[in-house]
Amino acid sequence: MTILLGIIKTLILLGILVIIHEGGHFCIAKLCKVKVNEFSIGFGKALWSKQGKETKYSVRMIPLGGYVSLEGEDEHSDEEGSFSNSSIWKKLAIVSAGAIVNILFGLLVYFLLVTVHYGFEIALRSTGNFIVALGDSIKTLFTGGTKIDDLAGPVGITSIVSQTSSMTDFVYLLSVISLSLGITNLIPIPPLDGGKLLLYVIEAIKRKPLKEETSLKIQMLGFSFIIGLSLFVLYNDVMKLI
Repeated sequence: MTILLGIIKTLILLGILVIIHEGGHFCIAKLCKVKVNEFSIGFGKALWSKQGKETKYSVRMIPLGGYVSLEGEDEHSDEEGSFSNSSIWKKLAIVSAGAIVNILFGLLVYFLLVTVHYGFEIALRSTGNFIVALGDSIKTLFTGGTKIDDLAGPVGITSIVSQTSSMTDFVYLLSVISLSLGITNLIPIPPLDGGKLLLYVIEAIKRKPLKEETSLKIQMLGFSFIIGLSLFVLYNDVMKLI
């Protein structure tokens, strides 16, 4: 029962964060008048879907993420509202929106949590200290201070979430994981958002798109790295439970 409860709480937590993250991409894409073909929570077979005026909304079987499918994102399209024909600034705004919203959401949730328990004045000071600690964590991430054993995947997160015994603990964890998700997604490794941002920055500097073949090779290398890292983290998470 404890394991089942932990899984349910983890799915709720991840579901909230996925909606926040993909919602960021979705809203900015709409503001930039880029066509969104699908907004999906989860991967795999569709459990529920509804076709809107322009966008199909769906909930899929594997609840470990989600995606926003943009017209012309994966291949060139001349259709009106195509992502591939958008300005570089619109591309940067859309791609970075998910991570930025996760970071802002995490800070807001933390601030409100502290406010409820201790008042505003303390919440401001505590949130400031929280941001400083966050900056230190980012520094150690890029300077090698963070060990690979410190990383946690779905199994590790489920183990941590299952140990929360109150709503306060759950909400605090929600804020921390939201921040972690936002920061991790900004790491410049394809296919993470940060990797896409790096490619668009290179495109802006060169003032012309990368060759499709070059871009595909970079994406595949990054994807292979992420898959390998995910498998290692999964193995590490399981070994910690044994």
